[in-house]
Amino acid sequence: MTTLKAIIVDDEEFARSSLFFLLQQNCPQVEITGIARSVAEAKDILAHHPIDLIFLDIAMPGGNGFELIPDAQKHNAAVIFTTAYDQYALKAIKANALDYLLKPIDIDELTIAVDKVFEHIKRFKGQEENDERIQNLASSLSSRAEIKKLTLPYGQGFKMIDIDDIIYIEADSNYSIVHLNSHDKITVSKVLREFEELLPGDQFVRIHKSSIINLNHLKEYNSKNGLQVFLKNGESINISRRRASDFFEKIKLFTKANSEH
Repeated sequence: MTTLKAIIVDDEEFARSSLFFLLQQNCPQVEITGIARSVAEAKDILAHHPIDLIFLDIAMPGGNGFELIPDAQKHNAAVIFTTAYDQYALKAIKANALDYLLKPIDIDELTIAVDKVFEHIKRFKGQEENDERIQNLASSLSSRAEIKKLTLPYGQGFKMIDIDDIIYIEADSNYSIVHLNSHDKITVSKVLREFEELLPGDQFVRIHKSSIINLNHLKEYNSKNGLQVFLKNGESINISRRRASDFFEKIKLFTKANSEH
């Protein structure tokens, strides 16, 4: 494959034209086959032309961008979401490890996203895409509920996990190790701060510069040998003194919320 046949789907004329210009100037491997102002127009293009990649706006009048996903998957087209700043939408997209571009679109982020898709299609073209990530994302955005699932990329694939199955997360340089209830450990190229932003703050608390714990798996707190928590899997983790007050406050709120259920 030498080029990606792509379409731009966005209801805003400026967004469509600016993305088209950026792609022409910076992404020679992308050939724009069509531009659509709505989901209906995009479906028509997909039905009549082979498409490798869709730049898809999420919020459009007359049709949410997610309505196009079944057609994209049917035609085995990759999707890069384009979205204006929406803190919740961004959180949900990051949780599902999907490619996205935040408007106004940055040239460097655009080229990186296109390169990732190009490499992915070269490697996996013809294989059926797992759509559970998209379903999780669409569900999270429609309900505006807290994130319940995470997609953790590792090796040559990704693993879907329920956040309740996370016992704790530890930092490892520019990586994080996610410890699961199943005794599995998954190393991912995310720093702890990213997990801190993604995970619900009433359930997960950062107790150390290198540790985030799930309060559902907390068994005991003890200050006999320094500030420590003991988890239900038998492990103990130190609490840093500067994070102790936040930990105690979270425990107080967590206990109160659970006693009310």
